Amino acid sequence: MLDFQLSVQPQTERRLKKILSQVQNTEAFALNIIAYQVSELQKGILNLRLELDDFERKYNMTSAEFHQSFSDGRLEDEVDFMIWAGLYEMLCQNQVQLSELR
Repeated sequence: MLDFQLSVQPQTERRLKKILSQVQNTEAFALNIIAYQVSELQKGILNLRLELDDFERKYNMTSAEFHQSFSDGRLEDEVDFMIWAGLYEMLCQNQVQLSELR
């Protein structure tokens, strides 16, 4: 059994308590929260991949190849490269979070 505390504002606490007081199947409720988070991460990953595809086509290299070159200092600090690096790092973080939830 899981027992945890959240530090939230009083209004948020009241709203959460209201929701939880109406939950009959806590297991299903928890699974739905996890499924929602998985779905949001999957959407985020898809959107990031679409944005990364644009950079990959524009610069004719994969995001992994780009990120290695950028991290090694072989590429300039151009605006496109800064954005590309940030998007790729977000993708990697989302993928780790998704794998941890599965």
